[in-house]
Amino acid sequence: MSSQLLWFVFVFSIIIFVEGNVSIGGEGCSLNDLRGLNSFKAGIQIDSSGRLPKWVGHSCCKWEGIVCDNRTGRVTEIYLPGLISSDEFFFQSQMNGQLSPLITLLTSLEVIDLGGLVGLAGNIPSSIGYHLPNLRKLNLYGNNLTGDVPESIGKLSKLEELLLYENRLSGSLPPSLGRLENMKMLLLYSNQFSGPIPDSFTNLTNLIHLDLHSNYLTGQIPDRIDQLQVLKELDFSNNSLRGKIPQSLTNLTSISVVYLDTNYLEGEIPFPSSFGQLPSLAFLRLHDNSLTGKIPPSFGYLVSLQRVSLANNNLSGAVPSSLGNLVALTELYLGGNRLSGQIPTSIGQLSQLILLSISHNLIQGPLPHEMSLLQNLQTLDLSFNSLELSTISQWLAELPSLSRIFLAGCGIQGKIPEFLQTTPSPIQELDLSANNLSGSIPAWLGSLTQLYLLNLSRNSLVSNIPDTVTSLQNLGVLDLHSNKLTGPINQIFEIGKSFPDGSLSCIDLSDNSFSGGIEEIGMGAQCGIQFLNLSHNFLEGRIPITIARMISMQSLDLSYNELSFNLPEALANVSLLETLKLQKNRFTGKIPIGFLELRKLKELDLSDNLLEGEIPVGEPLSNFPESSYSGNKGLCGKPLTPCKLRF
Repeated sequence: MSSQLLWFVFVFSIIIFVEGNVSIGGEGCSLNDLRGLNSFKAGIQIDSSGRLPKWVGHSCCKWEGIVCDNRTGRVTEIYLPGLISSDEFFFQSQMNGQLSPLITLLTSLEVIDLGGLVGLAGNIPSSIGYHLPNLRKLNLYGNNLTGDVPESIGKLSKLEELLLYENRLSGSLPPSLGRLENMKMLLLYSNQFSGPIPDSFTNLTNLIHLDLHSNYLTGQIPDRIDQLQVLKELDFSNNSLRGKIPQSLTNLTSISVVYLDTNYLEGEIPFPSSFGQLPSLAFLRLHDNSLTGKIPPSFGYLVSLQRVSLANNNLSGAVPSSLGNLVALTELYLGGNRLSGQIPTSIGQLSQLILLSISHNLIQGPLPHEMSLLQNLQTLDLSFNSLELSTISQWLAELPSLSRIFLAGCGIQGKIPEFLQTTPSPIQELDLSANNLSGSIPAWLGSLTQLYLLNLSRNSLVSNIPDTVTSLQNLGVLDLHSNKLTGPINQIFEIGKSFPDGSLSCIDLSDNSFSGGIEEIGMGAQCGIQFLNLSHNFLEGRIPITIARMISMQSLDLSYNELSFNLPEALANVSLLETLKLQKNRFTGKIPIGFLELRKLKELDLSDNLLEGEIPVGEPLSNFPESSYSGNKGLCGKPLTPCKLRF
């Protein structure tokens, strides 16, 4: 009797299982597939693409984004990416809601693509590895998923792509990922993962692209990284990795991209040790680490290199002449080290070079004349070295493609050379700060109509700002601080009048002897100015109410001038202000109550003026220390002493 009962239970279970996976009618879904899809739909509150509202009835194989096996009728693909494209348009859709764990009921799934839906939250189902044995692609990137990557994911033996980047996933990376021997693409970047990179990752011998950047990973790079022989792209940047770069990295014969920057890596650059290693390496980033030693002469063996950044380490010694062998090189970043000696003459062999940055080193002059052979060079940054150039070589200004020139702190003396106005390629960025320039700001600067950045600060320039600066329609950054300039500043604010769509965002005229023009603030269309520093001058008068038009302003420094009258209530309209410095002037009257509307204010200094009355009660004004208000004998109220009651 008992054996008959067991047989009945067994047969009944088989029937239930089969019924759950058999389609309803000829064109329907299996019960489990239908239940899983409806559960997913129920978890989504908003679908801006309009795809899910069309999911009605039982014929799920006809639903948009669903693909079924023609033979079994089972759902094999869920394809609902956020970016919807066709030959005619692109549309970034969004789904807000929770990822249903019942998606694992679709046991025949081979592809899940829910990438880039932005608002999709929840966790990756913990049992995913036990229910989706055929899954090849799992794309959940660009969402709002939290929690960890479940250990069971290591059971998805057919998985080839795991794209979980740009979520809020956390926890350690499960070692079980190392069992996914068919994996070709593993992209987990821009999450909150912590802990070490599992050594088991080196078992992923079919891996082509491995990207873990922008997490909180610690520990060392696995020593057996060279087991990944078909790997082409490796990105461990922007983590907290320590230790040395493993020597075994040199054995990766297919690798073309290696990004290890922005970590705490130390020791010497270990590659290459011989010619022929890393034959395909084209893009190498090791910047912002703690690497020491010299740039090895063998570096010249990496003949496929196109972009290299070794900046911001502790590298020393000379720039090896073998770099001249890197004839495919287009960008070379060596700034922020302790490199010494002269730039090698072989640099002239880099005919494809577009950008050369060796700033903040100990490089000495003179510059090799062979640099004049760099016909494609667009950006040159030699700032803050020991070059002591005295003058700018005219051949430098004759380079046909050069448009961005950074020669700050290079010992340049005398006047700004006139030949800069006739360069073959229009100058877009010019930084000659921290030199020994003298004389006036030349009027011909106004002819550089493509100029976006002009930095002449920390020199000994005299005279007024020339009226021709109003022609600089593309000017975005103007820095003239710490010179001996005089006269009014109204020309600067007239730039906005002439070109209302201009890009001017940052102005620093501090530490000069300007006197006048303050009334022009806001008179032009200067909505884009974010940073304005006019401190340490001799400006007089009042702050005009037109300052309210500067709606993008985040930092305003008018301190150490001779400004007077009341503080304008209009300043309260500059709602993005984070820094406001008005100390050491002669402002009178009360602090406008409208200042309480400056909700983003983080730094305030109104000290040493002639202000009076009660400080308006409330945030953010009450949050600042006494020093923000000291030296105003008539002020009272929090954080100063309480105001006396009057009867």
